[in-house]
Parts: sequence; C-alpha cells; structure tokens
Amino acid sequence: MNELLSNIYTTLTQFNLASALFRILLAVFIGGCIGSERGRHGRAAGLRTHILVCLGSAMTVMVGLYSTQILHLDGDPMRISAQVITGVGFLGAGTIITRNHTRVTGLTTAAGLWATACLGLAIGAGFYAGAIAAWLLMAVTITIFTKLEHGIKQMHSDTYYLELSHISHVNEFVNEISHQVSSIQVLPAKSGTPEHIGLEIVTPAAKSSAELLSKIQSFDYILIAVPVAQEY
Repeated sequence: MNELLSNIYTTLTQFNLASALFRILLAVFIGGCIGSERGRHGRAAGLRTHILVCLGSAMTVMVGLYSTQILHLDGDPMRISAQVITGVGFLGAGTIITRNHTRVTGLTTAAGLWATACLGLAIGAGFYAGAIAAWLLMAVTITIFTKLEHGIKQMHSDTYYLELSHISHVNEFVNEISHQVSSIQVLPAKSGTPEHIGLEIVTPAAKSSAELLSKIQSFDYILIAVPVAQEY
C-alpha cells in the first residue's frame, strides 16, 4: 500500500499527462473554495473569478515546464509565470472601491485574488503540500480572523445613525466631519419621510465619539443622532 501511494505521489510530482490533469483539477477546486466564500459575501470577484485566476496561474507554470521538459526549449520555465503576480495586481485593483471618500472596500478580495494566483503557481509547479497548507491558512484568515477583526473594531469604535432633513445637506455634513470618522454610509431615512436621508457613521474611539456626537447635534439639519443599537 505504501509503495502504491509512493508511486502515485512520484507520478504526480513529475510532469506528465496524469499530473497535469491533477494540477488542473486541484487548481479549480481550491480556487472554487476561496471564490465561493467571497461570492457568499457579495464580492465582485467570486467563484468564477477565483477559479479562473487559480487555473490560469497553474497553466502558466505548466506551459513553462512543458516547453523545457517536453519540447526541450532553452530558458527558465518560471519566467512566464513570474509575470502572473503583476497581472493579477491590476485585476485586484478593480475590486477595490472607495465609498464617500472615506470608506475603502475590497482590499481583502484583492489580496485574496493575489494569494489565489500564488496558490495556482504552486499547484502548477507540483508543490501540493505548500499549496494545500497555504489554502487552509487562507480559509482560516478569511473566515475566523474576519470575525475576530470585526469584534475588535466594534470594541474600539461606535456606530451612529443620523437622519438629515434633506439630501442636499449630505455634502456639507461630510465635509465637516469626514476627518473625524472611520466611515460614512448613506441609507434610506428610517423615519420613512421621503425628503429625509439617513447616514450611518463609524467613529474610531469612544472619547472622540462623545465630542463628535455633541458637534453633530449642533447642526440644525440633523433630526436624529443615535447609536445604531438604540431603538428610535
């Protein structure tokens, strides 16, 4: 049994048709696992994007190996695949969005795409143990650490719901407080009044929150200013 497993592993680490098919399937599987998690969170780069990035990266390495080991061409087999990291950087930049000039989203997805490309390179090179170990650590980082990070942010920040008398006051308000808050999100007015507009702001520290709330309440166009956990 051990000899059989050893023979299978040797076959898969060498470059041949069986190992190429295995690397393709593994790239699709790992890319799909990462992409499905991003897709569940409504990210622009989801299942298909991550599969294609991982598969494409694996294929670039295999093309280099094929050219040197099968076609016996001169050159570095990893030279082409080295350009994948740069190329994926442009793709990742497309997932980063700045909202209201204060809130940046998509950084985790961009980093995930870059890491997925690196996994594809490792799979294409036959470094299965490293690729699988890195994939498991990525899964832990994206799932468990996300909840931990969110909990830490909640401990060191306060979130408030504000309601303005009219949408025309939004730009004026943002210009007044944008340097004092972590994020600002525009929402429908919870009072249901058509001309009103809602905002959700996140302040970085409890001490500055109290001072900021006092300042906000001094604006005559602010009709409601309460913590989001408070009923109103």
